[in-house]
Amino acid sequence: MGGFFALRTAPPPAGAERGDHRPLARLYAGEDPDDDAPLHARVDRVAARLGAPERRVGASVAHLGLAARLWSTALGPAALYGRFPALDPADLRWDPALTSPDDLWWSGTGTRPGTVAALREAVQEAHLVPLHAAFARDGRISPRLLWGNAGSALAGALRELTRWARAHDRPEAAERAAALAQGLFDHPDLTGTVRGPALRRTSCCLYYRCPSGGLCGDCVFDHAPGTGLEGRPPAP
Repeated sequence: MGGFFALRTAPPPAGAERGDHRPLARLYAGEDPDDDAPLHARVDRVAARLGAPERRVGASVAHLGLAARLWSTALGPAALYGRFPALDPADLRWDPALTSPDDLWWSGTGTRPGTVAALREAVQEAHLVPLHAAFARDGRISPRLLWGNAGSALAGALRELTRWARAHDRPEAAERAAALAQGLFDHPDLTGTVRGPALRRTSCCLYYRCPSGGLCGDCVFDHAPGTGLEGRPPAP
């Protein structure tokens, strides 16, 4: 289905790709400044690569990429097989130095049933809530923006699953993915983060502010602010 759905289940090979995969549980705990250092470095790296005018722009883009990985690695197998990797933060290792999509290595063995409740507990509660706290420790960033990113990432995973299912004649997988996503969006933190049949987001990830940035496919704007075009009528 693509790199956002891929999940290592064995240690990365020795060499350039070996990297420094650390359990996400260490980042979430925030008990030691060293535990936050990988996230600081990731945000700095993304901001520098984008030429971001503010560090929080790099933080938003870095967060969006990791949120997309977390939703995809759970929603994909849940829709296709009815179960998904348990993804306990202690077993899910991340290397912030590697390029996007974020490289994840899962050292666990258990699976969970592909239900809305299990997905919410495994991804939203076990990962996104403490991840947002970690980004808040990293610097000033709006909780609304982070949950908007989370909603956009979930919608993006659903779009890719639907596209794949149609191309491979798996309509039942597309139906399950849609039902699961609908249930996940029925939560106060995610309700209203996207709207309409196209699942267009209702907040901005700030990517447009980068020198080479533009509008994302699900952007809340029809025209980038500050271009003089934002006063035009919305696109049909």
